Amino acid sequence: MRYLYGSKRGGTRKLVATFGSQQQLLAYVRWATLQASIGGTYKFEQGSALSGFDQFESSDAPPANEDPGLVVHNPSPSML
Repeated sequence: MRYLYGSKRGGTRKLVATFGSQQQLLAYVRWATLQASIGGTYKFEQGSALSGFDQFESSDAPPANEDPGLVVHNPSPSML
């Protein structure tokens, strides 16, 4: 299981989605990314799990303080 987090620059990260594999997570991030800046911030597709955030990170360790069952699993563009 892979965990996708979104954050605002300088803010705390928030779990936004889970994925069955790293490949699924990366494909979703590629689709959701509209623009990447040199400063390491991003603009994401409105309606995506990363909408409203300007950075992302992923992990294979479950979050200690968030419930993965409360976020969407394997989101896809067709879910918009």
